[in-house]
Amino acid sequence: QVQLVESGGGLVQAGDSLRLSCIASGRTFSSYTMGWFRQAPGKERGFVAAITWSGTGRRYADSVKGRFTISRDNAKNTVYLQMNSLEPEDTAVYYCAADPKRAMGLLATGYDYWGQGTQVTVSS
Repeated sequence: QVQLVESGGGLVQAGDSLRLSCIASGRTFSSYTMGWFRQAPGKERGFVAAITWSGTGRRYADSVKGRFTISRDNAKNTVYLQMNSLEPEDTAVYYCAADPKRAMGLLATGYDYWGQGTQVTVSS
């Protein structure tokens, strides 16, 4: 069983940076594809970024490409999302997700395990 806990969200001003962390339990964490999703009020949960088990393969939504960086440290059972040049449009609850199938998909339905979410609010 995999448990995920996100942290690092907060209230920031446009142009600021935040780093989100997701600590995972489970002995097979290193073999899972990990992803970040976000959900703004009144919107569907959308893909942000994903990373392969090795950390070599990365995938980003067009809206965050060049600003966000996903990484992982399997020794620490942790995946990160470094968010730079934040914009008000980035305001959302950010969720960490794990996919044992290692598909690195774009759809939330493809991920089996989820954290509780952490709020990111960007003021203009």
